[in-house]
Amino acid sequence: MSRGYTLMEVLVALAIVGMVLAAIPVMLGGARPGAEVRSAAIELASALRQTRSASIAGFRSETFVLDTERGVYRAGSAQAEMTLPDGLEISLYTARSELEDENTGRIRFFPDGSATGGRVTLASGGHSYVIAVDWLTGAVEMEQ
Repeated sequence: MSRGYTLMEVLVALAIVGMVLAAIPVMLGGARPGAEVRSAAIELASALRQTRSASIAGFRSETFVLDTERGVYRAGSAQAEMTLPDGLEISLYTARSELEDENTGRIRFFPDGSATGGRVTLASGGHSYVIAVDWLTGAVEMEQ
């Protein structure tokens, strides 16, 4: 006749229940809504900051180039072209002199830290983020 469970049996049962509970959100919902667009916005803000830092450190102008139609960007002259996730609505607001064509434009950073200024907007599934570059200070800010 059994008088209860051993400590080991209880720990094994709790571990199994914990693994099942951890797997349920992954099976039901996948990623959080807006997580992909947020990740892309953080990536772009980081690339803009990196371009500004390279400009200051190298005592030369550096450009961040964005192609809104293809969803690709290049941060500075030494960097490779990077691709943003598919399905994002991308828009770029920058100085007229920094537009290459209707889909491609630049934000230029100067050795003193300033920039031509501009704004990149990423949107998907009702979520949007704006990455703004201040023309006077070159500071990069991200807003939802």
